[in-house]
Amino acid sequence: MKKRYPNLSPSHRRSLFRRLRTWNPLVLRSCLLGGLGLLTGLVVLLSHSDPSGVAFSQGIQQQEDQVIRNYKLPSAPPPAPVYQPAPEPAPAEPVPAPAQDSTPVESRPIESAPTQPDATDKPESDKPTDANKDTKDKLEDDKATTEVASLSGLNRYVLEFNRSPVIGNRFRLQGVYAESRLGFTRPRTWQVRTAKVLVRFRHSPDLAAGKSNLIVRVNDTSVGSIPLNLKPAQIGESIVEIPANLLQDYNEITLVAQQQNNTNCSSAQDDKLWTEVLPDSKVVMDYQTKGFPLDFSRYPYPFFDNLALDSARINYLMPSQTNPEWLQAASRFHSYMGRLADFRPMETALVKEAKNFKWNDRLVVIGTPEEQPLLKSLKLPLAVSGKQFLQADKAPLPDDVGILALSTLKNGSVPVLVISGNSPAGVTKAAQFLVQTQDSQIGTGQFILVTSDKIPELPAPAVRDWPKYLPGRSQFNLSDLRGNDGKPFQDVTVRGSSAPRVDFDFRALPDDRFIRGSTMTVRYSYGGQVDTSKSTVSIFVDGIGIGSKKLTNDNGASQETFVVDLPAELITPTSRIGVDFKLVPKVPEQCGQITDQQLWGTLHKDSSFNLNREISVQLPDLKLFTTGYPFASPQDLSRMAIVLPDKPSETEVMTLLKLSERMGRISQAKSVKQEVYTTSKLQDSTKKFKHLVGIGTRDRFPLPEVFQEKGGFKLLDAFTRQFKQTQIQTLPDSGGVVQSVLSPWNDDRVVLALTAQTEGGLKQVQDVLSNDSWFYQLQDDTALIAANPNTSPYDSNGYQFQFFRQSEQRSLENLNPISRMRRVFQNNWWLLPSGIIGLSILLYGVAQLYLKRVAGESS
Repeated sequence: MKKRYPNLSPSHRRSLFRRLRTWNPLVLRSCLLGGLGLLTGLVVLLSHSDPSGVAFSQGIQQQEDQVIRNYKLPSAPPPAPVYQPAPEPAPAEPVPAPAQDSTPVESRPIESAPTQPDATDKPESDKPTDANKDTKDKLEDDKATTEVASLSGLNRYVLEFNRSPVIGNRFRLQGVYAESRLGFTRPRTWQVRTAKVLVRFRHSPDLAAGKSNLIVRVNDTSVGSIPLNLKPAQIGESIVEIPANLLQDYNEITLVAQQQNNTNCSSAQDDKLWTEVLPDSKVVMDYQTKGFPLDFSRYPYPFFDNLALDSARINYLMPSQTNPEWLQAASRFHSYMGRLADFRPMETALVKEAKNFKWNDRLVVIGTPEEQPLLKSLKLPLAVSGKQFLQADKAPLPDDVGILALSTLKNGSVPVLVISGNSPAGVTKAAQFLVQTQDSQIGTGQFILVTSDKIPELPAPAVRDWPKYLPGRSQFNLSDLRGNDGKPFQDVTVRGSSAPRVDFDFRALPDDRFIRGSTMTVRYSYGGQVDTSKSTVSIFVDGIGIGSKKLTNDNGASQETFVVDLPAELITPTSRIGVDFKLVPKVPEQCGQITDQQLWGTLHKDSSFNLNREISVQLPDLKLFTTGYPFASPQDLSRMAIVLPDKPSETEVMTLLKLSERMGRISQAKSVKQEVYTTSKLQDSTKKFKHLVGIGTRDRFPLPEVFQEKGGFKLLDAFTRQFKQTQIQTLPDSGGVVQSVLSPWNDDRVVLALTAQTEGGLKQVQDVLSNDSWFYQLQDDTALIAANPNTSPYDSNGYQFQFFRQSEQRSLENLNPISRMRRVFQNNWWLLPSGIIGLSILLYGVAQLYLKRVAGESS
């Protein structure tokens, strides 16, 4: 008989047999119970199905369909729509461009007249000298064509230096060797063929002509040198050609001034060594645009392009009826666009029809086919019949499916984004897919069906998790902060005797209250060629020096530390800290020649902070609103609700979009969750648990309870204003009002009112929300807005504000017992002397009683 286990020894076979015999009853019982459970399940299933089992298999198929949810799309996808950017419109009579040549850079001096020129004549300072008359024609033509004219077959774009906030109205280069930088981008649909820099400048009359020049570099490559040889009070003009292959997505022009005022020896500290590049200098690019197939894998382009040189123009097509679902979808989407734009400008408009688009326009269509009839005329993969999108088999799509599509208008020059569905639920789902980064990043193609039963709600971030601000914990490193590029701070090395300051944002959370004892531990390194008697490292907060230390090691140092106290009153939600290395070489300069490239200092990312702070804030306060607080706490805006009147006007809807954009710019999260209601849809639970923003003119304001406080500022009938006991009647009242009060339904919540007597006043509120220089002036709890004549968006004084506080503030704080006691003494300091005197009397009485008792016992 063949053995069952030939490879096992007899002892191993006996051991295995004993184990099987031991476990056999347990195995049999488990199998029996499992079989009975399976049989019971089959009986239950079969009892609800037909004998053939067909219904049973169909039930399984239905469950799979609920998970997969496939729909009938066209068998062959249509060609992707191609976005063909239109060039900026040229003037009616474009000036022809000069012939291209390879002549070297030319300098054009312009003499100034000794007398005041006649008002009707061109100033003498703009006329060329006879010595340079041979270049007059070429330069005049070049200057004229840089306005906006276009070359044959090419488009021309003019970028003036003064568009950069770094330059403004002054671009000065001081010293023996000085340089300054200007950055600009190249839009992704441009193919630049030719480029040039038109530099207008003037310089000190004391410069030595043969030894002074202005070097132009593009992306660290020298492209030209301009001699600084003008006569006193002259303005020079020079054109420097830029090789097209040097231009990248991100570019940098560097202007380097090498200046001498003495043929033998010049001092770098001499104030007479200067050159000014005039802010109307410009970069001129001739380019061709190329078509760009639209695809959700490249979203949000072209609706937002971080390489664009002009403001994005977002147009929203008004639906036939603005229901709360449309308002919420538009609000969340525009907040998302505001986050993308960040500091970049963006223009927003509401349009009633898809006509008369301007250059650089984009169109966003939100709503169902019933609300947006334009959907029937767009080229989309799915047909629209009546009020519904149809599948390829002519069956309508379910109401809960979101639809996203890309298309174009006006021969491809206007890209169109469609956010739709066969019901408001589908529209909401499609919009939410776009504003959640983890979802939108998987998109591709020109058409998307959002088929999930529900877009997963991302968990709300912590209330004090504000990415652009300080971490909520007390101890953290510099690497925990983020730079302007959104990336964690890294080691930074600066070089030279004029090393730039290392700056970084140090924004306190809006509800932070700092107390004494906060410190910064600076970790730094420096080279061994510095003069230790004169070299230092200094710390500044918003330009105010708070500490300094000498660099003491002649051979350089690595990972040295320096602890500096952070004054509590200087740390605010807008603070910046600067670390300044003043590096002086051991060998002094000789005749203006500074050998300083061997000098360097490094600020390390493991520099640390230890903050002594507590949570305490006073509400209401419009200054806090400029940071988003408390509406942006948490940062996904999930505690904010916006309320509009039933059937809101176009002006009220635009105010909603401007507010949404501003909230997007000042917050940062992975989702957008603010809610939007109309008056009739607002629920009591929302009033109680949300921070509310009411939008509307006085007679339509959706939260009238806000203005029922006695003694508070009110807008009344017949253009009447009332504050406390004072009441006036005006004609007209075209000003706007921004007012913040504690919620009548919950003292821990805030209500913000954006209102006015007329829609013209609401437009002024829109301007304040969209313009940084006006928005960040808000303070107290009530702001009355009035526009100055001929208001310019670049004038910080374009609006007149009247600020006042109409109600007492309430403290929202989270303090430990010691902090509470300290706060009591701080707020009631006058009790301290009385307490000291009372305690002294009490102690004196106790001491007297004790002494009498001791004296009695001794007697």
